[in-house]
Amino acid sequence: MLKDIFNKKRHYATIAQPPRRQERRPAATADQIPEGLFNKCPTCGALLMSKELQKHAHTCPSCGHHFPVGAQVRIELTLDAGSFVEEDAGVTSVNPLAFPEYEAKLAKAQQATALLEGAVTGCGTIGGFQARIGVMDPRFIMGSMGSAVGEKLTRAMERACAERVPLVLFTASGGARMQEGVLSLMQMAKTSVALERMHEAGVLFVTVITHPTTGGVSASFASLGDIILAEPGAMFGFAGRRVIEQTIRQTLPDDFQTAEFVLKHGMIDKVVHRMDLRDTLTSILRMHAAGGVESGR
Repeated sequence: MLKDIFNKKRHYATIAQPPRRQERRPAATADQIPEGLFNKCPTCGALLMSKELQKHAHTCPSCGHHFPVGAQVRIELTLDAGSFVEEDAGVTSVNPLAFPEYEAKLAKAQQATALLEGAVTGCGTIGGFQARIGVMDPRFIMGSMGSAVGEKLTRAMERACAERVPLVLFTASGGARMQEGVLSLMQMAKTSVALERMHEAGVLFVTVITHPTTGGVSASFASLGDIILAEPGAMFGFAGRRVIEQTIRQTLPDDFQTAEFVLKHGMIDKVVHRMDLRDTLTSILRMHAAGGVESGR
């Protein structure tokens, strides 16, 4: 009997014990999340997985914000797969003015972008149509235009003119590269002269304004396209907003210098979402090849 009572007490004690708590794993900290896995949209604040962002051509599917992309990504988004052949890859700037720490700045940009200079040029096909292409990379010293960038773009223009092949140029720049002084400013005139020869030869030149396109680039070849497209929200202007407001002593509109603003004022032809840009360029090249568009400003 005592044995029965003991077994019952043990049974009661067993069923009276509270359930064992499951151990909770601590939440992952920021340094434990793989770098580059997520991107936060600076416009709407949406948290986007990198793979999802790539599916939308590096644009936010929620608000349409266009993330900046490097030259290689731009080429992959625009040209037919495997068609691009790079040219003048070895052209790079030196330090003609012995500007302090300029070599170190160039080396840092080269390491960060895997490029020797801030522009990539070459040839390929878009929708099956042959084209010359130039892409300025905003990651390389803010896409500034030095003598090497101007030389590479000028060579692309000269080849397009000689071969009578359309040139598509993606612009992204903070302006002339001050470390090269007047040699940088000379690129404005050099590229403009090369484009005038293209114009005289009737060769199509299409510019695509990406964020930001300012300074000497906006005041030269970026504004000389036979057809000028722009990505949504891209800044396109010469001087900065603050400088202009201080000069004219007036408050400018919130959308001042955006692609939408300059479209409204007749400075560009169309604002095109990045997802639609390749198809738009294909249509332009098709019309030009069929003789439906005459090159001319």
